Amino acid sequence: MNKKLIVLAMVIMFVLSGTSILFAQGPEGNKRKGKYTYKNVYKACAKRGEVQTKTPIVSPSDKTMAQWERIFSKKKFDLFKCSEEWNKLSEEEMTDIYSYLYNYAADSPTPAKCK
Repeated sequence: MNKKLIVLAMVIMFVLSGTSILFAQGPEGNKRKGKYTYKNVYKACAKRGEVQTKTPIVSPSDKTMAQWERIFSKKKFDLFKCSEEWNKLSEEEMTDIYSYLYNYAADSPTPAKCK
């Protein structure tokens, strides 16, 4: 009897966790392209002389998923600097960058730093 209860509990946990993953996926962009584009923004910005380093000054793990969502929904990109480069980005590129930052945020399963 105990084995059946344990198995049933495990099945329920599996179903619930699988369902939550389906509904908590975040933005629809391509996070790989987003990482590449994000890094290229800073390379161009450093070449122009606005920032000192080619490495992005803000890493995905510097903010939580909710904070990234607020930043991109309000389109407040002041913290990134390099406004000239940011203004040249297409909506698709912005969505890709958002996807990258959101999916590797501080509270994500795999937080990341820009290197």
